[in-house]
Amino acid sequence: MSEEPSELSDPSEPSEPSGASKPSEAAEPAGASTAAEPSADRPPTPQQPSPAAASPAAATQAAAATPAAASPVASSPRLQAPPPRQAPPPHPGGPWQPPVKRPSATARLRPAAPPPAPPAVLAAVLATAVLSALLLGDGLGVNLLIVAAPAALAAAFAARDAGRRLRPWTATWAVGGLALLAVPALRDAGWPTFLAVVSAFALGSLALHGSRSWPGVLIGSVGLLDSIGPGVRWGWRGVRERADGSRGRWATAVRTTAVALALLVVFGTLFASADAAFADLLGRLIPDVSIVDGPWRTFLFLVGLVGALASARTAAAPVRWDGLTVTPGKPRARMEWALPLIVLNLLFAAFITLQLVVLLGGYEKVREATGLDHAQYARQGFWQLLWATLLTLLVIALALRWAPRGSARDRTLVRAVLGTLCVLTLVVVASALRRMDLYVDEYGLTRLRISVAAMELWLGTVFVLILAAGVFGARFLPRAIAVSAGAAVLAFGLISPDAVVAEQNVRRFEDRGSIDLAYLRDLSADAVPALDRLPEPQRSCALRTVQGELRGSDSPWYATSWGEARAAEILRERPVTVDRATCYGLGTDGVREGEREGEQGGYERDRDEYDPY
Repeated sequence: MSEEPSELSDPSEPSEPSGASKPSEAAEPAGASTAAEPSADRPPTPQQPSPAAASPAAATQAAAATPAAASPVASSPRLQAPPPRQAPPPHPGGPWQPPVKRPSATARLRPAAPPPAPPAVLAAVLATAVLSALLLGDGLGVNLLIVAAPAALAAAFAARDAGRRLRPWTATWAVGGLALLAVPALRDAGWPTFLAVVSAFALGSLALHGSRSWPGVLIGSVGLLDSIGPGVRWGWRGVRERADGSRGRWATAVRTTAVALALLVVFGTLFASADAAFADLLGRLIPDVSIVDGPWRTFLFLVGLVGALASARTAAAPVRWDGLTVTPGKPRARMEWALPLIVLNLLFAAFITLQLVVLLGGYEKVREATGLDHAQYARQGFWQLLWATLLTLLVIALALRWAPRGSARDRTLVRAVLGTLCVLTLVVVASALRRMDLYVDEYGLTRLRISVAAMELWLGTVFVLILAAGVFGARFLPRAIAVSAGAAVLAFGLISPDAVVAEQNVRRFEDRGSIDLAYLRDLSADAVPALDRLPEPQRSCALRTVQGELRGSDSPWYATSWGEARAAEILRERPVTVDRATCYGLGTDGVREGEREGEQGGYERDRDEYDPY
């Protein structure tokens, strides 16, 4: 009868033969053989043959089935062998490779690559590139809005395909950017146009990224540049995938387009040769493209193509710039933080007390003490007050970084100290604007003067927003300041600064009889309606340059602003009648040089003496 298997053996293995030893009698390791040897005073007993010698396979099975407790070495904590040391894992780059670089913070903010560009996006991108090559080579006007329309559609199609929804702030940024592109269509002046185009780019980038924090708003306004390379690769991937799967449809589309263009060219040429009016209309509507302009038009095509692809790629998978965080500063003690600001508030209050005396009519006391007239007093302090306003913003930013906010008393102290500083700074802004008003009343308005006054007004708006953030919370503050900047640039372009400068100088001439014709001749066509009110010969001398530029311009309709069109119509009805010889030597006071004894352009002399800007 065969023996039953042991309880510690694996039941899945077959039972051992009757001649095999039990698991407890299994062979010991060589190092533990002294425990089984016979003592010297005991006669040796005959040893049975080792199972390992009888059957190597059976010895292996018995060793595997023997529990760890059956071995004296294993059961003794002193004699137990230490676990083998494990070798370190191999380097992921190999033993001779440099360490693998971890992804940067910017790479962690990037989402997964979107699917290849859909056909609707590719069609809108191609339309943007073609319109850029055809329309943007002759100047800026309504053509910017025409080119921006298909680019916006490409971004909208890409966002829809990626499952993104239109949110209120995204719509705000997008509408603001398109509104800013209307400034080149309305105004001829180049400097408001430049500000409007740059601001439109920034708002469009914010619309695509959807940023809300300070890092998101600041970096997101130029984050579209980061998508130029990925956008080109994304578009090429979409074109290659669509081309591989629909070669027949692409061939049909090319043939259809070629036939349509051939018909337009043939019949358009026949109709243009049959009717001169139709030929003139056709010439105005169709861009004039020549071989000489080929490199320039090709560059504009590439700019439109790359820009539209970058916009669509950003709309499909924007970089989350809001994920960048600024480490807050270590909170300071109350007195260490608040005492310098309290001293600064006292200094502001002392300065403002004197300013209120001047603003309320106490200028004569200041004049007696300083010996300065209105213009000198205004010129002496405006730029300093502007810098003081800018530095106050820096002080507030640094104070908020180190301000203690651990308790309600700390937060109340922060609001009280910084709120007082903001209110006092608003009075400084009012004082700076009052100084500019005095200076303009004395010497007239210029482009730079109206620009810095507009900037000072916007800085005052920023301080009002900071005060509102202290009451209602600062979550909306980054986007609110960005909106205020875009609105300020839009308003600045729509009021037509050149027209405002011309209007103020014409009114000043009507009141005082002095005008700086040398400066007014350099204004754009936006100033023509105001300068048209001047009497002769001042009117013709102020408008000679503008009339020459308009007559020599051959800009098509899409590159002509409304200001240029209105100026051209005024000068067609009332052309300049005074020649250059009549205007030569005409003094800036409206009289010829030398007619007044001892005066040679008194207004110009005052402007050079007192006007550093």
